[in-house]
This record gives sequence, structure tokens and C-alpha cells, in this order.
Amino acid sequence: MMKIYICPDCGWMRVVSRRKDVECHKCGKDQMRLTNLEFGKYSEMSEEERQDYAKAWLYIHSRRKE
Repeated sequence: MMKIYICPDCGWMRVVSRRKDVECHKCGKDQMRLTNLEFGKYSEMSEEERQDYAKAWLYIHSRRKE
């Protein structure tokens, strides 16, 4: 099963299949977070839609810290 992870620092997304410990190759964060985005939907998204998703995810999750 393919899973989509996102970096909570920079928003870079990564597709993995079996790993649970997923590091960000963009900013170096040692643990990315699992999203609830299904692989089929992710694969149908354009690059712009993926960037919008990442921006929204970062906005929502940064609000929880306050």
C-alpha cells in the first residue's frame, strides 16, 4: 500500500510503501507525518493541486500548536 507523507516543516510530500520512519530529503527533517490523502487521489492531482494541499495542510496543522 502506497502512503503519502508530508514534512511538517517545509510541506514537501513523499510517497512510500513500507516505511514508517520517513525523512524529508528537502529540508532534512528526520520524521515526516502521514497524511490521510489516498494514493489514487494524489496521483491524479496536478503539481499545483499538490502544492495547494501542502499549503493548506501546513496552515491547519500550524494553527493546532497555538
